[in-house]
Amino acid sequence: MRVRLLDIAHARSGDKGDTANVGLLARRPEWYEVLERYVTRDRVAAHFGDLITGPVERFELPNLAALNFLLHGALDGGGTLSLKTDAQGKVVSTALLRMVLDVPDELARRLRLPEGS
Repeated sequence: MRVRLLDIAHARSGDKGDTANVGLLARRPEWYEVLERYVTRDRVAAHFGDLITGPVERFELPNLAALNFLLHGALDGGGTLSLKTDAQGKVVSTALLRMVLDVPDELARRLRLPEGS
C-alpha cells in the first residue's frame, strides 16, 4: 500500500548554519513503527536528491514516537550566506511530508494506515 507521510506524521524544521533539522512525529504512537522502518537516512537523502550536498543523520526518539534528521549541506551556506528563498529551512519539513512510502498491505491493515496516492 502506498502511504503518504503527510497522513501519518507531523513535521517541523529549522536550521543551524548550513544544516536543516527536521523533526518527524507519528500522528499515532503505533504508526512510529512505519516511520522507524521506512523513513531511513538513505530514503530521505534520495527524496531530497541534489538539494542537499552533505550526509543525512537520523536520530530515533521512540519515547516521543519521533525521528529527527539533520540534512547537512541543505541550506546553501545558511541564512546569512544563501540567496535561497528558504535559507533557514522552514519548509524542509513540508517537503519531507510529500514522501510516499510503500508499506506491505498486511502491516498497513494491522496499523490501520490511511491509504495515500
